[in-house]
Amino acid sequence: MTTITHLLGAALCGAILLATTAQAQTAEKQRELRVYNWADYMLPSVPKAFQEKSGIQLTWDVFDTNEALEAKLLTGNSGYDLVVPTNTFLDTQIKAGVFQALDKSKLPNWQHLDPGLLQLMTTNDPGNQFAVPYMYGTVLIGFNPAKVKAVLGEDAPVDSWDLIFKEENISKLKQCGVAMLDSPGDILPIALHYLGLDPNSSQAEDYDKARELMLKIRPYIAYFHSAKYMTDIANGDICVAIGYSGSFYQFANRAKEAGNGVVVDWRLPKEGAPLWYDSFAIPKSAQNVDEAHAFLNNLLDPTVVAPISDFLGYPNPNKDAMPLVGAAIRDNPNLTPTAEAQKTLYVLQPLPQKAERIRTRAWTTIKSGT
Repeated sequence: MTTITHLLGAALCGAILLATTAQAQTAEKQRELRVYNWADYMLPSVPKAFQEKSGIQLTWDVFDTNEALEAKLLTGNSGYDLVVPTNTFLDTQIKAGVFQALDKSKLPNWQHLDPGLLQLMTTNDPGNQFAVPYMYGTVLIGFNPAKVKAVLGEDAPVDSWDLIFKEENISKLKQCGVAMLDSPGDILPIALHYLGLDPNSSQAEDYDKARELMLKIRPYIAYFHSAKYMTDIANGDICVAIGYSGSFYQFANRAKEAGNGVVVDWRLPKEGAPLWYDSFAIPKSAQNVDEAHAFLNNLLDPTVVAPISDFLGYPNPNKDAMPLVGAAIRDNPNLTPTAEAQKTLYVLQPLPQKAERIRTRAWTTIKSGT
């Protein structure tokens, strides 16, 4: 801040100092940033340190579903400068024109992002124009090694979707419990890809084939639920689940802490899997765009984002940050895919309304088993 003595003579100092100080305080108050993020999805020290370093006043609100975020965005005036949508919602929202393009001249730390992952992410954000990727993960197979070995032997194909989609395997695993996400947008793309079809297919005949595959194994699936599987696998109540990579990591640690003797492991299937990611984006209605870019550039600093991965249990797409992340995440190829494994991953897209209805009907039939 420019000192008052550079602006005024000594005789006016007392009178003007108060006015100048008041103006400066008003200017500082105008430097603010309003962020809308998932609950418990940030290392608390990061916003605090940014605020102290930059002088930008942060307002940090949280949501628990993508639908809650989307409802605010589609009003045209969310009241926020930064929001954190998941990739399929990001895709729809970009097409709806609710975000403004990033000014990458204000993001010199963009250079730290992994080019391979950025390329995958262009599926939802063409040209990487609107979103700064934050954390990512996959949908894969979690399992109890001892129970699976007891049922299928040493050669159980835990690194393949054959473990679940081959009736000869899942029929035996039924005795120790198999669960799946209650999510047609995750499970049916996996089934399509397993069949050699487009995981983002809009063709009714492709969903007929996926439904047929799923109905063959339906009698051996204990339940579909997007949260229950986490505690059940940590407690030893089920032995196999299709779920989120970070969930298996977190609940493997829960099992260790509980000391119940249950071991939870997980594998990224060799055939490939869906990759999801969450990103920061700037709504068109944002009032504090420079401050938003300042926060994003800070977040792209490898030394800033690495501890966030350690805290959350997810890898991040910052190639220079991952060497700083703890080995339990960094060196586990089933959490942080290798460059070779990245080639097998696919990013999901929102379907046209007609295809979404087809997929929903197929899922209803699969869950009912009829």
